[in-house]
Amino acid sequence: MMKGTVVEGLVAGLTGAAVMTLGEKIEQRFTGRPDSKVPGRTLQRLLRVCEVSPRWGRVLNVAMHAGQGALMGVLRAAMAHAGLRGPWASAMFTAVRLTNDQLLENATGVGAPPWTWPRDELAADVLHKTVYGMATGVVADALAARSGPGPGRRHAAVQPGRHHDVGPVGTGWFPSRDPDRQGEVGARGRS
Repeated sequence: MMKGTVVEGLVAGLTGAAVMTLGEKIEQRFTGRPDSKVPGRTLQRLLRVCEVSPRWGRVLNVAMHAGQGALMGVLRAAMAHAGLRGPWASAMFTAVRLTNDQLLENATGVGAPPWTWPRDELAADVLHKTVYGMATGVVADALAARSGPGPGRRHAAVQPGRHHDVGPVGTGWFPSRDPDRQGEVGARGRS
């Protein structure tokens, strides 16, 4: 399952990065905003490379853009396999994706905290990362759905609606302790 989740996440993340890039290119045609060099400069700092030519700067930019998209997609696929699917899960993931960018950019000294950015740059970044998060989520959710609902979804189905104190479902890792269900793996139960 882990290998499948990683592969699905890489596919979902690369798809999300491609959709985000397409959206950025469309937005840039209307706004005239140039390509950001921040991803490439961040990777340059992470690799401890001093100076690069403009051509290598573009290569690093694409590598960081696609690489971060792919690697973060693995997290979204893990969320989907756990049962965290749909727009809420994609919104949670988008916040993590934005946080990941800011952590790397600020830790390397390439970027500044987003609340110090010009508002148009901040709006563009949040918009495009939201597109990435949603597109990645759609693909990750579709791929994970092939293996069933996931533990979180099974737990939600124990008692539909919003309720307190609904106990955990069986994980499939531990045999049932219910004497009427001996030998059954992953029996549902409430505490």
